[in-house]
Amino acid sequence: MTAHRYDVLGLGNAIVDVIAPVDEEFLVKAKLRKGAMQLVDEQQAQWLYDAMGATTIVSGGSAANTIAGLASFGGKGVFVGKVAADEAGRAFAHDIKAAGVHFATPPASDGPSTARCLVLVTPDGQRTMNTFLGACQNLTCADLNAADVAASKIIYLEGYLWDPPAAKEAFVEASRIAHAARREVALTLSDVFCVDRHQQEFLRLMRDGIVDILFANESELHALYETADFATAVAALRQENVLAAITRSEKGAVVIKGDKTWEVPAAQIDRLIDTTGAGDLFAAGFLTGYTRGEPLDACARLGALAASEIIQHFGARPEVNLAQLAEQSAYLHADGVAPQSA
Repeated sequence: MTAHRYDVLGLGNAIVDVIAPVDEEFLVKAKLRKGAMQLVDEQQAQWLYDAMGATTIVSGGSAANTIAGLASFGGKGVFVGKVAADEAGRAFAHDIKAAGVHFATPPASDGPSTARCLVLVTPDGQRTMNTFLGACQNLTCADLNAADVAASKIIYLEGYLWDPPAAKEAFVEASRIAHAARREVALTLSDVFCVDRHQQEFLRLMRDGIVDILFANESELHALYETADFATAVAALRQENVLAAITRSEKGAVVIKGDKTWEVPAAQIDRLIDTTGAGDLFAAGFLTGYTRGEPLDACARLGALAASEIIQHFGARPEVNLAQLAEQSAYLHADGVAPQSA
């Protein structure tokens, strides 16, 4: 094993988020499925943008948010994702570098513009996402720096990458390089409808030993195992020989490894504004703890703390220093949670 230079390398879609509050009627009129992520073309993206009203524009992308969160905790992260050589692409590159993340993927000089996700947030904090992938689809194996992959403790991959064929190849190649260097590979399922599209392939990624660590929320887990019963889904997950962290919104999180289970409560919040990025930041906290050798329940608490910060404002990048937040948090200093046997 080569010496590690980074804690986590994230491979994902480089996206600029355009966020706006809307009412339930807006979703009905636009014929959108609340809480889902759907892919749209550039014309549809422009139509929605024109209809949204006042917006907040911030850099996003699932894995990019996770790596930015890791950096806020003081971790060393690198992100691989494709932008175009346009204004949005330059803004994305500036923001992620300013967050303390190494980002050196060359921008595309031609083809579609930088990806953007139009995030519609209803009064209950739920987000409905409409994504124009744009330059994201240009990500290929050629964008991988094998030395960076091999020098990262964890390779973190977002399920959304399984949509564009070339990005899927980069996903698999990064996993191969990581395992050759005796690193671990983590996958986030990203979205319930993403799971619906690729359910059998995601299962094979675990069963073929390509994925070592799985992140999912409760709905994604149900979709993966095609059951509405949480206990049934967890029982199936135990057979996959992976470490899994499952978020359950206000019910907290569950960590599963073999026949052992750790349950941690959600961190308390003052107000719910926008759930965009909650899963991304949970993964950031969990991976921060994991790469530092913390107990699994402590990893989940770090994740829950980071998620609690992100859902109290618009945007999926932290607005406070997460390392300082962790130092000041009474939530992290609660009694340790002993694992339960299945």
